[in-house]
Amino acid sequence: MSKYVLPVSVFGTVFGCAVLLKNHVTGGRCPSNAKLSGKTVIITGANTGIGKETAQELAQRGGRIIMGCRDMEKCEAAAKEIRGNTLNPHVYACHLDLASIKSIREFAERIKEKEKRVDVLINNAGVMRCPAWKTEDGFDMQFGVNHLGHFLLTNLLLEKLKECAPSRVINLASLAHIVGEMDFDDLNWEKKKFNTKLAYCQSKLAIVLFTRELAKRLQGTGVTVNAVHPGVVSTQLGRHTGLHQSQISSTVLSPFFSLLVKSPKLGAQPSVYLAVAEELEGVTGRYYDVMVEKEPAPRALDEEAAAKLWEVSSRLVGLKEEEEQALPRAALPTQKR
Repeated sequence: MSKYVLPVSVFGTVFGCAVLLKNHVTGGRCPSNAKLSGKTVIITGANTGIGKETAQELAQRGGRIIMGCRDMEKCEAAAKEIRGNTLNPHVYACHLDLASIKSIREFAERIKEKEKRVDVLINNAGVMRCPAWKTEDGFDMQFGVNHLGHFLLTNLLLEKLKECAPSRVINLASLAHIVGEMDFDDLNWEKKKFNTKLAYCQSKLAIVLFTRELAKRLQGTGVTVNAVHPGVVSTQLGRHTGLHQSQISSTVLSPFFSLLVKSPKLGAQPSVYLAVAEELEGVTGRYYDVMVEKEPAPRALDEEAAAKLWEVSSRLVGLKEEEEQALPRAALPTQKR
């Protein structure tokens, strides 16, 4: 029997080390055990992937979860599954199409009318490297959904967030913002040849710029906003790239690549961390790479570009002056490095 002990022990040791290495590389689980009892969380794109796992974990922590999704059949099924898994009955599906200004306004009105609180808004939904599609209102799909849709939604819910302060806004960004460039003369790719990769990077840069500008405008309100790159996560987001996890795993590099690719459950941990961590109360305008604060790309620090993007976005989505709840711009506090 002893001849079988060593291989099993070696296997166990190797497996354990692999798990620890993967957790280290991917960031591991949220270190905070904070609960969300009595708090309401809105998560966009929550019927699958990171959004669904975020909804499940925050429901497990006692939050009242509102899942804003375009596909109501899938959203209802996901909400039912989460209610069953967590035994939290307060998980709800609500229609929200971020490619439609009309739908966004209708969703926001329902929230303002029916919900007493909004404590956390997680702008999670997104599209990645899709073809040259347009939103219902004629915007480039990636810029429209990833940035403009969440820009409008956040502004429409700011008053509710202020009423429940301290409250938090979390924007899902991407490392791709590093190569993004804001082309204010052609944000919707109507003049130049469409490039799906660059369109995606532009939309993610817009998210980081929006985060920093919003943080400035919300100084003193008790509402914080931060952006986060969740890491490389195996979800349906990459369905337009042709690089699915099943294809990647068949390559010779799969043992190494698999150390970098997270499951949706691990991919949700940065959002959970920004939503619940006690030490982040009052922290705003920051960019997180997984759960570590880092300085974003130089273009994301351009204050003039951030202010211009705000003005252009307000005009594009038809945000009325009385709806623009953000306060006058103020300087962000000095960040500790």
